[in-house]
Amino acid sequence: MRSLIVLFAFSLFTFALTPSARAQALASENQPDLVIDAATRRAVVDTLCDRIERRYVFPERARAASKAIRKRMSAHEYDKITSAADFADTLTAHLQAVVHDVHLRVHYRNESEEDGPLPESEQRRMRQRARYTNYGFERVERLPGNVGYLDLQQFSGDPTAQATAVAAMTMLSNADAMIIDLRRNGGGSPMMIATLLTYFVPDDDRLLFNTFYQREGDKTEEYWTSPYVPGPRYLGKPLFVLTSNRTASAAEEFAYDVQSHKLGSVVGAVTRGGANPGRLFRLNDHFAAFIATGRAINPVTKTNWEGVGVKPDSLVKAGEALRTAYSMALQRLIDGIKDDPDRLDSLKRSLEAAASRPLDPEEDFQRPQRRRPAG
Repeated sequence: MRSLIVLFAFSLFTFALTPSARAQALASENQPDLVIDAATRRAVVDTLCDRIERRYVFPERARAASKAIRKRMSAHEYDKITSAADFADTLTAHLQAVVHDVHLRVHYRNESEEDGPLPESEQRRMRQRARYTNYGFERVERLPGNVGYLDLQQFSGDPTAQATAVAAMTMLSNADAMIIDLRRNGGGSPMMIATLLTYFVPDDDRLLFNTFYQREGDKTEEYWTSPYVPGPRYLGKPLFVLTSNRTASAAEEFAYDVQSHKLGSVVGAVTRGGANPGRLFRLNDHFAAFIATGRAINPVTKTNWEGVGVKPDSLVKAGEALRTAYSMALQRLIDGIKDDPDRLDSLKRSLEAAASRPLDPEEDFQRPQRRRPAG
């Protein structure tokens, strides 16, 4: 019953750090393009500028972005763009050149869609895709030396993902050190952030891990770890979080939270730099824009990672991060051994083997190339 209460509490997290499910659907690949005319371009720009001016979290930047887009429109820079996909990518590039916000994007989809919830058929397909990818829990492993390793490639917001998270953390609970690999993680839901962070907080305490300012209503919302999670917690043992420039949004927040609250160390490359939550706004039947309506305010740093990314405690190439963190974990364990010569000898052998561990291919951690915008 207690776990059911916790899952209900987690469901109260209503914002999303990455584009919503609908935004992801809009951005799906391998869809036919659409020919657009001047009237469509004008309507999309007018609605886009209106939405940004009224909704974007920073009003001054919103006005600057709107002004820049309207100026380009008046200068006829978009006149030759007849591809809907090119138009969306071009608008995105021009907006980001002004506001430097990686979440602010224009999306195109060939299928005409209405406002409101995704159709049940699309929701069902998304649930199936989430299950096929094991809700982002790609690999859970015990490395030699009793170092736990979790390769997490998504922070799933699907309620059924909670059981998978509990299973993964329970399996790793006996590890003497832990590595959480976010190098391929593009973000997701704060539900999963709260779940995982709770395992690193004492059960007689709760951690205010982030606050979010929302422009609408001029309000600030606090987000805390839960008072309870199933299974043992992981306390007083080394924790390392791996990052790359593909690490984005909610994955960045997890790394930032671990670092700022001194729960562990971040190892790898500087992350992408997207911290502002928001939602998708319809522009017409085929275009929508994800607009940041709020901003993260870390209770420790009083700021966030927007535009600069999370800067690791140990800055190395992404492909070197696992070997580096694994060696660091083993060395920490060796330094803590006082009167167990057999364990000490075993750890030293593991550390020696770790030094020759192959590096991961660097290209695995590069952001996918987007379409080249027109103009």
